[in-house]
Order: sequence, then C-alpha cells, then structure tokens
Amino acid sequence: MAGKGEKLFFIDLFAGAGGLSEGFLQTGFDAIAHIEKDTMACRTLETRCAYYYLKSVGKMNIYYDYLRGDISREAFLSDIPEYVLETVMQVEMSESTISDIFKRIDKLMAANAAKSIDVIVGGPPCQAYSVVGRAQSSHMETPMNQDPRNDLYLLYARFLERYKPTMFVFENVIGIKSANGGKIWTRIQAEFRRVGYEIECHKQNARDFGVMQNRRRMIIIGWKRGSSLHYPLFKSIKIDGTVNDLLSDLPKMLPGQEMRDYCMNHYCKYVKENGIRTADDVLTHHKSRPHIERDIMIYKKAIELWNDGHQRLNYNHLPDELKTHRNRSSFVDRFKVVEGDFDNCHTVLAHLSKDGHYFIHPDISQHRSITVREAARIQSFPDNYYFEGARTAQFVQVGNAVPPLMAKGIAVEIYKQLSKEDSGNVEIGIS
Repeated sequence: MAGKGEKLFFIDLFAGAGGLSEGFLQTGFDAIAHIEKDTMACRTLETRCAYYYLKSVGKMNIYYDYLRGDISREAFLSDIPEYVLETVMQVEMSESTISDIFKRIDKLMAANAAKSIDVIVGGPPCQAYSVVGRAQSSHMETPMNQDPRNDLYLLYARFLERYKPTMFVFENVIGIKSANGGKIWTRIQAEFRRVGYEIECHKQNARDFGVMQNRRRMIIIGWKRGSSLHYPLFKSIKIDGTVNDLLSDLPKMLPGQEMRDYCMNHYCKYVKENGIRTADDVLTHHKSRPHIERDIMIYKKAIELWNDGHQRLNYNHLPDELKTHRNRSSFVDRFKVVEGDFDNCHTVLAHLSKDGHYFIHPDISQHRSITVREAARIQSFPDNYYFEGARTAQFVQVGNAVPPLMAKGIAVEIYKQLSKEDSGNVEIGIS
C-alpha cells in the first residue's frame, strides 16, 4: 500500500475510450498504460492524455484551440511530450503480443519511477457474455460458447500475475455469471484465485453512483490474498435533478443541425457539482443526425405518448404508411424516448452508432435523436472530453464506456483503502 502523499499507479486493460481511466484519474491515480486495439478509441485516449498534460503545465489554451478547430491534430500533438502519448498502446492483447506489452509497460514504469502497480482496471469485450449476444448466437458463424473472447480473462490474469497489483477492478455485463451455463464464471473465479487474489462480485447500477442512467453492470473487485482489504461498500447517491436539467444548457436543434455554442452561461446544479461543464469549456459533438420525414413523424408520436403519462410507442400501433419493418412480433419498442423528466434514463448503448430510434430527444420541438454530446453527458463524461473519429465511431466509444462518475465512485473507495486514510481525510478533485 502507498503511504500518505505517494503516487498510486494503475493500468487500464481493454481501455476503450477511457471511461474507467477517467474516474481513476479524477480521483488522483496516475496512469501507466491504457491498452486498447481500436484505432479511434486510442486517438481519443491520446487526446485525453494530452488534456491532462496541458492542464498540469497551464497550457489549456492549446487544448481549446484544438477543440475549436483552430489548429490541426498534428500541431496539437506537437506540444505533447512523447512519454505522455506512449502511455496509450494500440494493440490487440493476445499470447503473441503480451510479451512486448509487458516490455513497454516495464519501460513506462521506469520512466515514471513507479516501483509497483497498485491497481489494474478493465473489462474485456462483453458480447460473448451478454444475454443479448447469446440470443443472437444461432445466427452467427461462431456460436457464443466458442467465441475466443470468452477466454480474454486469462490474459487479464497474466497481467495480475506479472504486476501483482494490490487490487483490481474487472467490469462486465450482468450475463457474465450465466454465460455458457455458468462454466465461464467458474473458470474466471478459479483463475483469479490461482494467481493470488480474493474476489467478490456484485451487481452495481450506475444510477446509484449519481449517473443519470439506469445501467446495470457486474463489478468484480479483487485484492491480494491475506491482505486486510475488502470489496468496498458503496453508498447510493440520490440524484438531484432530471435528464431534462442535464441537457438544458445545450442549444435546441432540428435534425441535421450543428451548434458550437452553449445556449446559456448558467447550467444546472448537477452539471456544476459533477464537473460536467466548466466556464472555460468549448461545446463539441453537438451535431444531430438528419432524419427522413417518416421517422420524424414517428418520433413526434413517440414523444407525445411519453409526455402524456409516460406511455411507450408500440410499433404495431403506428399507421400502416409509417411501418416499414416486417417483424411485428419483436422489438415493438424500437422507437423509444429518453426519459427527460426522470432522474435517470434507459441504458446508453453502442447501437446509437447505427440509428437513434432508441434514443429520441424528449423535446417534441426538436423531434430528433440525441447527439454524441448529449449521450456523453448521460454517461457522465465532462464536456471537455473529446471523442475522435467520425460520428459513428464516437457513438460506439460513448456507448461502450464505463460512466466516469461510476468509475470515480469505485476509485474513491479503492483510494481510501490503498492510501490507508479514512474518508474524512481524502480529498478528491474533479477535472
């Protein structure tokens, strides 16, 4: 464990766009490496690493110039030291690449004077464990029970064995316990215990961490066998506000429009207290999809129903001229409005990259699906978090991420245990 004032280091495996990392960085942990195979997610991670560096040296003007489009990415990154960008490793983890990954991490540890890794975080791709994925398995060339992603936990365990962190966080979908008849879960527990860890696994909901979203995940936390550590007790946070409040300072738009300026200088208490927006922020990713007239008509009907007693649109109840899908027995709720007047909405998914029918803005005057920035806010990403790539890639990154506010709630409790400080002495900052 670290003594008072000592740095706490972590590695993020299967990092995605960095939701888990963000929570740990905001809490005061230092990142040694973010490992991810997706190109655009890695660029997003590089941009976020650059953000933290520029913030530390008082040069945030460079970051905001980049977000405004005043300088190119090449010019932006030219101000960032190589050692900062090297923490992002674009590589697919496998038996053939893991030795080289270890060498690169060892080099980064030496450069950061990190004698040890305190925490490893991450969760492998969840499609092979998800209930939905298993339901679709019969239509795939490789059935889910033969999916090689089922065994990615073994690579995770290799990192535990190599770096022996004091604790680790393994995030995944609820279905991980029942995948392949429970056999995979049994193997995961056995493997983590084999490499020297006690573990506990509990369902957690992002809304209990203050996220305005009903997002249930399985959070496995492990600690070195024989230590006095334990699975944290997370206190449920009461959310003060609604999803409408969360989105209220973002400008209204019609389908196909883009706005680059906030519609008001003041913003709700929830946004302020959780560091989602600051006075210096530049508005990005607030560009709505264009929609055909038929979809707009359907959106309006869905919004009217929701705002009239929280009724959901049933696809079969639409006029025949608005129906185009042959499947009338399943997914009859394929058009769904975000619950604006609730303190949390339904789960944000990467499916947003395909269409926005399941995430319709609750304001009928806008009759459109939500933007990347609105989805990111629902996921609790701060407005200064910039997602690289085209809109499709941005939606995938946002939808697949662990909400940073949830990650921070986990990180705070781990920080308390590792720093040997009680809750009254731990100061947690917001980026």
